[in-house]
Amino acid sequence: MGCRIYLLGVAAGLLSAQTKTPVSYFRQVRPILERHCQGCHQPASRQGELDMTTYQGFKTGGRQGPAQGLVVAYLEGNKTPRMPFGLPPLAGDQIDLVRRWVAAGAADDTPAEARETTTAGQPPVYHLPPVITALAYSPDGSVLAVSGYREVLLHRADGSHLEARLVGAANRIQSLAFSPDGKRLIAAGGTPARFGEVQIWDVAARKLERSARVSSDTLFGAALAPDGSRIAVGCSDNTLRVLETDTGKEIHKLTHHENWVLGAVFGIDGKRIVSVGRDRAAKLIDASSGAFIENVNLLRDELSAIVRHPRRDWVLIGGQDRVPYLYMMDRPRAMKIADDTTLVRKFEAQAGPIVALAFSPDGNRIAVAGAGPEAVIYDLRTGERAGACPAPQGGIYTLVFHPGGEQLATGGFDGRVRICDTRAGRLVQDFVPVPLEKQLASRQSGGSR
Repeated sequence: MGCRIYLLGVAAGLLSAQTKTPVSYFRQVRPILERHCQGCHQPASRQGELDMTTYQGFKTGGRQGPAQGLVVAYLEGNKTPRMPFGLPPLAGDQIDLVRRWVAAGAADDTPAEARETTTAGQPPVYHLPPVITALAYSPDGSVLAVSGYREVLLHRADGSHLEARLVGAANRIQSLAFSPDGKRLIAAGGTPARFGEVQIWDVAARKLERSARVSSDTLFGAALAPDGSRIAVGCSDNTLRVLETDTGKEIHKLTHHENWVLGAVFGIDGKRIVSVGRDRAAKLIDASSGAFIENVNLLRDELSAIVRHPRRDWVLIGGQDRVPYLYMMDRPRAMKIADDTTLVRKFEAQAGPIVALAFSPDGNRIAVAGAGPEAVIYDLRTGERAGACPAPQGGIYTLVFHPGGEQLATGGFDGRVRICDTRAGRLVQDFVPVPLEKQLASRQSGGSR
């Protein structure tokens, strides 16, 4: 009996010590706000006129005044609607951390070296071009979307003019995709080791419709269903997530992969998904149920890129073994061990690991790029080279054909966009997509070639 009383006393002492320990905004509260609150309360989408992406925004508050006095009531459900809006309530221990932090004065203990010099609502100031990790043309071919730091830059398709800057919360944008009608732009990325984010932009209004926070790290390889209703995105927690475009609601959290998921595509009718990742597999998945069907490919090496043929259920994959493989999504006969019967064509090995792949709009050519010295274009029917575009030192991380089919845009390590005439094999435009400080602009600016 005495031992039990002693143990209960120890437990009570530990609990008392825990409740007396100051709660850290930077280490404990900020991650909760990032994951559950900032999707709606950020400068690009100020629900209630409240920005929670910075401590100052939280302190200033929104339409109802400073957030400190209201946030706990909304999280607890004492004020309606309960927050986070439309999502499950926070766990009790998370609410308790926020409650204790507010009760203690809601102090900011963010270290000086970790304070943001650029806020999500202010267009970044660039001294050097950032690495380009994502490009996308609008369906009508009039706009080229380019990834930047904490933003997406919309350029005229020929690179002649910067038309808009869509500033969000994520530090990195890893993939871009326009909806089939061109009215929406999907940007997926995140802030490493903090949160993943899917941004859904109204292109005409230049307005963020919604932000969905997914996982606790950067997202990769976002793909839109053919009808634009769903978004599939890869995660570094080995999952593939499927979201509803209109609401940002997570439909599926799929755990079929054994390592990071770096890319995905929907089939022609949107009923299936193929995803690839570091576990070497191209996995065929039922998009409605989320059930795993089978591996499309024979396992070889880590995969980092996948694209689907524009008119057929064929997927092109590539990665560390430097070889592009074209596969059918449908197996012609029963699968056997080490079966590769879905393989349509194997292309030549590249000079470096493959990072980016693209189909021409007519489906007759492919473009392959990565760590090698060029982006190589192949004839899909013969497998032979049909052209090449130069790559910067450091490699190409993203490429996309113009909807007209005659030009290929590439971006990568040096922060420049290069537009190449795929038939003539010549560079027609080379430019830095971000505005630079004036003293550097003359050295970094490009022009028509």
